[in-house]
Amino acid sequence: MTKLLGTLLLCALALPARAADTVKIAVTGPFSGGSAPMGSSMRDGAKLAIAEINAAGGIQVGARKLKIEVVERDDEAKNERGALIGQELASMADLAGVIGSVNTGVVMAGDKHLQEKGITKIITPAAGSASMTQWAKGAEGPKTLSIFRFAAHDGIQAAMVVEEAINRKLTKVALLHDSTNYGVSGRDDLLRQIKLQGDKLQVIATEKFNIGDKDMTAQLLRAKAGGAQAILIWGIGPELAVAANGMAKLNIKAPLIGGWTLSMSNYIDNAGKNGNGTLMPQTFIEEPVTPKAKAFIDAYHKAYGVTRIPSPVSAAQGYDAVYLFAAAVKQAGTTDTRKITEALEDLKEPVQGVIATWVHPYKKWDPSNVETHEAFRREQVVMGMVKDGRVVFANESDRARLAKGAQNKM
Repeated sequence: MTKLLGTLLLCALALPARAADTVKIAVTGPFSGGSAPMGSSMRDGAKLAIAEINAAGGIQVGARKLKIEVVERDDEAKNERGALIGQELASMADLAGVIGSVNTGVVMAGDKHLQEKGITKIITPAAGSASMTQWAKGAEGPKTLSIFRFAAHDGIQAAMVVEEAINRKLTKVALLHDSTNYGVSGRDDLLRQIKLQGDKLQVIATEKFNIGDKDMTAQLLRAKAGGAQAILIWGIGPELAVAANGMAKLNIKAPLIGGWTLSMSNYIDNAGKNGNGTLMPQTFIEEPVTPKAKAFIDAYHKAYGVTRIPSPVSAAQGYDAVYLFAAAVKQAGTTDTRKITEALEDLKEPVQGVIATWVHPYKKWDPSNVETHEAFRREQVVMGMVKDGRVVFANESDRARLAKGAQNKM
């Protein structure tokens, strides 16, 4: 009997508080595999925010303060896992919402199940345009949408990448992209932006690579033969470093410019000195340019025992996404996920984050305007550059602008 009572006590201690006494949030992403730096950093940034909120007593929901309960799911960057996780989470009656997802294919496979049940989700850091444009079908699109994005989508990033090449007075470029939904979507965004910006860039080669490829000599030789003055690249994972190392081996003296994933630790570490000078759009750079950024960086380093965040963008976006979600719960005065969706579409109070102070980041869903559920705008994104194993501001003016903005708010 004593043994049984002891077992029951241990079980009771291990169980989370009743659903009515917590705000249950699922955090999903690839916590293993090639995309893990993004998924793990997002999760850890989110958990840092959750720890801060819980330490302060939780979220004010009506007359009570409720602590956040976390449900973690590793999708392994696999579409089929994303679908299964989406189905599982959609069946949780007491789930307030979901934060996460890195890979566009995983989003496409899983989010339809959440939308069917009206479960609020903030996608971060997945940036592939198709993650949200799949819902923007005008009169044929859903009248209400429970899916939001908290990342600089590839439309913004592709515009910046093309603009960077044009500003450098380049005229010939090669496009390299991986074969995933993300890579193909990124390629299409680049081609669209080249056209929108006046066809000032001639695409002399469009080349594809697969996840796990260890050699891109053939693709790079075709780019070199065509006279490419820059390589515009879109992909996820260590394969990006294969491209950088291949360029060095073939003596291709051209800048490598691409999506935000070029800031990942497994690109920087695997590319080594060959990664120096790589350019990519960023929503957050791991430099203490503002008091809020310094506090976040210091807290992350201390909490996880690191001196460099594997994916700073992912971590900062995960952190801010939690605070946005918490603000919506507080405003809704309930853990009812449908009410939380309504609150996110019309947040009354500014939310101070590490990336920015968020004022009305979302609007009521309009199936003819995907931007209503996109938080980021061009002015919140800067160009980053790899330098000696870290990502720094490519333009000093961006660093100065952010620092000045923080001073003006003090």
